[in-house]
Amino acid sequence: MKNFKSRYFEDYNIDEEISHSVPRTITQGDVAIYLATTGSRFPLNYSEKFALDLGFKNSPIDDILLFHLVFGRTVPDLSLNAIANLGYAGVTFHENCFIGDTITASSKVIGLKENSNGKTGTVYVKSIGRNQKGDIILTYYRWLMMRKKKEGMISSFKNFIPELPSRVEKSDFILPKKINFENWSSVISGSTSYFDDYNEGEEIHHLDGQTIEEAEHQIATRLYQNNARVHFNQHIEKDGRFGKRIIYGGYIISLARAISCNGFANTFKIAAIHSGKHSSPTFSGDTIYAWSKILKKEEISNSIGSLMVRTLASKNNSEMSFPEEKTLPENIVLDLEYSVLIPTGKK
Repeated sequence: MKNFKSRYFEDYNIDEEISHSVPRTITQGDVAIYLATTGSRFPLNYSEKFALDLGFKNSPIDDILLFHLVFGRTVPDLSLNAIANLGYAGVTFHENCFIGDTITASSKVIGLKENSNGKTGTVYVKSIGRNQKGDIILTYYRWLMMRKKKEGMISSFKNFIPELPSRVEKSDFILPKKINFENWSSVISGSTSYFDDYNEGEEIHHLDGQTIEEAEHQIATRLYQNNARVHFNQHIEKDGRFGKRIIYGGYIISLARAISCNGFANTFKIAAIHSGKHSSPTFSGDTIYAWSKILKKEEISNSIGSLMVRTLASKNNSEMSFPEEKTLPENIVLDLEYSVLIPTGKK
């Protein structure tokens, strides 16, 4: 009888390349479930007529849904024995994906570090998502805390911590081709705020709070085929660090992006995620709020500009603040810096 064996920290090697199993074909049902579990309202992803009027072949799927579907390919090889996903860097969105596209993923181990408790280590990887044509659709770095098979420090082991990009440069943003932004409609998006209407340093409270129900986060996380046990196995996790299951951190990213439609309704695409940190755990019953600060503005063309944004997601506390400390208050559960594309509004 053969048993499935998940990997522990000791099972990874620097420069090891992993081709992840189970390609995923995107369906209309995937989009509907993502909408049902986030409430996202960005028009380009949910109005096919609007997308066609702009010059797309049909509605591209939400960028964060795409991220999750690529991320989900990697979970069986990287996350089953992970205690926590610690952060992201250099997340670059390349080609748009559409219903009917098939997604595959691969990862390369670029760093390993033993933690001083002797029980865990940190694994650093670079992952690449591709479509059925082999085109790159997404690249990103992430690092995660992994359980060891045996407690104690490994003799002769040498830590290797990779240098990760601090941000994705504007020159690396992938812009939509042959899109007519003169057909962008404030009536459809529900917002008259375009590139020139935002100021560097401006702070925006996105207002809506979303309380996470137990079933919601599990349905959403299963949608991505993320089967990490910390999200699902109460039988095991009742004896774990928190005594219960934790929410997949990516679900908090989804909620923060969905909530940000209040204030960012015309930001039609995420170009890059520069850095991301899950600073505190989230559990069912917590209510998520989000607010953002405009860090930088850059005009890319006559029709498109980019906004570099810092978005904080908070649990059970709606009071907006932007702490600069490395150790964030306990209510802050996500600290995300990213760049979005937005029409300039020029005709």
